[in-house]
Amino acid sequence: MLLDLLKAAILGMVQGVTEFLPISSTGHLILFEELLNVDQDQYGLTFDAALHLGTLLSVLWFFRTRWIALLRAVLGSLRTRSLVDSESRLAWLIVLGTIPAAIIGLALEDLAEDTFRSVVIVASMLIAFSAVFIVAEAFGRRTRSMADLSWGDAIIVGFAQALALVPGVSRSGTTICAGLFRDVQRHEAATFAFLLSAPIIAGAGLKKSVEVLRDFADGKLSGDDLAFFAVGFVVAALVGYASIKFLLQFLTNNSLHTFAAYRVLVGLVVFGALGWELVASVTLA
Repeated sequence: MLLDLLKAAILGMVQGVTEFLPISSTGHLILFEELLNVDQDQYGLTFDAALHLGTLLSVLWFFRTRWIALLRAVLGSLRTRSLVDSESRLAWLIVLGTIPAAIIGLALEDLAEDTFRSVVIVASMLIAFSAVFIVAEAFGRRTRSMADLSWGDAIIVGFAQALALVPGVSRSGTTICAGLFRDVQRHEAATFAFLLSAPIIAGAGLKKSVEVLRDFADGKLSGDDLAFFAVGFVVAALVGYASIKFLLQFLTNNSLHTFAAYRVLVGLVVFGALGWELVASVTLA
C-alpha cells in the first residue's frame, strides 16, 4: 500500500508540474503511468481526473481574487447589459474561448480516451509542437496585454486549447503560443491561458468524478483506492500552485525555448527507449 501511495504522490507531482508548464500533462502522465506500471483498468482515466481536479484547485486558489472580480463583473454585465469595464469583458472572453474546446472535446472524447493514449503519439507531439514554440517566439511581437484581446483572439486561443486533446501537445503550450501569435506578451498570454483552462479542466474532471463515485458505490474501488486518489489530488494541487507561480515569473523575462528543448529531449528519449525495447524483443525472439 505504501508503494502505491508513493506512486500516487509521484503522479500528482507530475500532474502539478506539467499541467501548467508547456510540456503536456496528459503526455507525461501516460509516460509515467507506463513507467510505474499503474493499472489502467483500475485507475487510468479516473485517476487522471482526480489529478486534474487537484490542478483545478490550484488555478482557482492562485487566481482567487481575480475569479471573484470576474464573477462580480459577469453578474454586473448581466444586470447592466454592458461590457464597459475590462473585467466583465475578460470574463466573457473566457466564456467564448471555452466553447471551441468544449465542443471539440465532446466530439472527440472517445479518440482522446483511447486511440490518442499512445506513447508513440506522445513522443511525436512533444517533438513536433516544439517547432510551434520556436515559430511563435520568432514571429510574436509581444506588444499587447489581456486588455487588448478581441473576441476573435479568444476564439483563436480557444481552438488552440482544443489541440491539447492530443497527448503531448500541451494545453498551456498551445494557448500561450496562440497568444504569442496574436502579439500578446508572454506573461499575459500565460495568465489568459491559465484562466481559460479552468472551465475545461472543471468540466472534464467533474464528468469523470461521477464515474469515480459510481465505482466506489459499486465496490469496484475500495478505501485503499480512496487514499490513492486523495494523495494524488493533494500533491497535484500543491505542486500545481507552485508551477503557476514559477511559470508566470519565468515568462516575464524568458522565452519558451527552454521548454521546446526539453520537449524534444524527452521525445527522443522515449523513441530511443522504444527502439531499444524493439531490438531487445527481436534479439530474444
